[in-house]
Amino acid sequence: MEFLPVEVVGNILSQLETARDVVIASATCRKWQEAWRNHLHALSFDSSDWPLYHEFSTSRLEILITQTILQTNGLQSLSIIMDDVDEFSAAPVIAWLMYTRETLRHLRYNVRTTPNINILEKCGRQKLEILSLSHNTITGVEPSYQKLPCLRSLSLSYVSISALDLSLLLTICPKIESLTLISLDIVMSDLQATMDLSSNSLKDIFVEAISLDKFILEADSLEKLHLKDCTFEVFELVGKGMLRFLKIDDVSVIHLDIGENAENLEVVDVSNFTIMWAKFHHMISRSSKLKKLRLWGVVFDDEDEIVDMETISSCFPILNHLSLNYDLKEAAVQYGLQGSFLLDNVILLELGWTVISDLFTMWVSGLLEKCPHLRKLVIHGVVSETKTHEECHMLANFSSSIVRLMRKYLHIEVQFEYE
Repeated sequence: MEFLPVEVVGNILSQLETARDVVIASATCRKWQEAWRNHLHALSFDSSDWPLYHEFSTSRLEILITQTILQTNGLQSLSIIMDDVDEFSAAPVIAWLMYTRETLRHLRYNVRTTPNINILEKCGRQKLEILSLSHNTITGVEPSYQKLPCLRSLSLSYVSISALDLSLLLTICPKIESLTLISLDIVMSDLQATMDLSSNSLKDIFVEAISLDKFILEADSLEKLHLKDCTFEVFELVGKGMLRFLKIDDVSVIHLDIGENAENLEVVDVSNFTIMWAKFHHMISRSSKLKKLRLWGVVFDDEDEIVDMETISSCFPILNHLSLNYDLKEAAVQYGLQGSFLLDNVILLELGWTVISDLFTMWVSGLLEKCPHLRKLVIHGVVSETKTHEECHMLANFSSSIVRLMRKYLHIEVQFEYE
C-alpha cells in the first residue's frame, strides 16, 4: 500500500464516501491524510449511517461537518442527509456550499435550515451536474441571472415551490436530461391547479404523489415517462415522438394524451389504473416497435370491455414480453382469444389473478396456444394468509390443471409467484 500514488489513495477514500469511514481510514498514515486533504472527491454525511449523529447536539453536528469539509480540497460530490436532526443554522450550511461550489458536480442536500437557503444562488453558474433537494423551499427563480448551465439531473422531493418557479427552473437548466418530482408542495397563483413545464433537452421524467388539475409537459426529446400515485384531471405530453418508455402506476386521470409520441414506444407498463381500453389502445396503436406490454391490475371503464389479443397481435408485431392481470369474464376471455392470430415473438408471458377460478386456467391454456415460441411462463397469484377450505381446494385443483397443461409444453419454463 505504501507504494500507491496519493491520487489512487484519494480515489479509494472517495469510494468510501461516508464521512466517518473516510476520517477513520485517512488516519492510517500521513500519505492517506494528504490524500484526504487534496485528492478526496466524494463525501457523505447521512444521519442513517451512524447512530451517534442522533446523540449530538445540532451545534456540535454543525462544527463536526464544518471541520471535516474544510480539511478537503476539490470535493466533487457532497451529500448531506439529516432527516431526523433538528434544523441547522443557515450560516454554516452556506459556508459548506460556498467552500465547495467551485468544484462541486454532485450535491445531495436534505437539511432543514433556519432561515431557508437559496440553493440556486449559492450553487448557480458553477460546474454542478447533479442536484437532489429534499425538504426545502424554492422561491423567486430569476432566469436573468440564475443559471445552472451544466446541470443534467434534478431531483426535488418534499420541496415547496410554485408552478411558475418550477417552470422557470427548467429554463435555467439548458442541459437537463433527468427530472424527478416527488410529493411537491406546489403553490398555485390562481384557482386552477395547472402546471406547464417545457424543456428541449429533457429525456427522463419521474413524477410521484402529485395532484393537479392540469399538467402539460412539452419535451421534444423525452424518452421515458413514469407517473406514480398521481391525480390529474388532464395530463398532456407534447413532443416530437421520441418517447420509448411509458409507465403509469396507480394514477387517476380523466384525460390522458401523449399526442404523437407513441410511434417509438418500446415499453408500455400500466398498473392499478382505470382505463377505457378502446381509447387507450388507440393512443398506443401506432407503437409498432413495442416490445413489452404490461397491463396489471387494470380496471375497465366499461365492464364489457376486453383486451382483444388479435388486435394486440396485429398492432405490435415484435412484442416479446406480455404481462396481463385483470378481472376475467368468461365471454370476454372466449371472445378475446378468437381468431387465427399468433403472438409469434412473445417469449415471456406473465399472467396473474385476483380471484382464482377455472376461468383463469382456460385463459392460460388459450394464450399458450397463441404463443408458439414462448420460453417462460410466470403465474402470479394472491393467496390469503387464512385460507378457507374452499380456497385451498381451488388452489389445489388449479395447480393440478397447470401441471397437466404444461405436459404439452415441456420446453417452457414455468414459475409461480404468490403474494
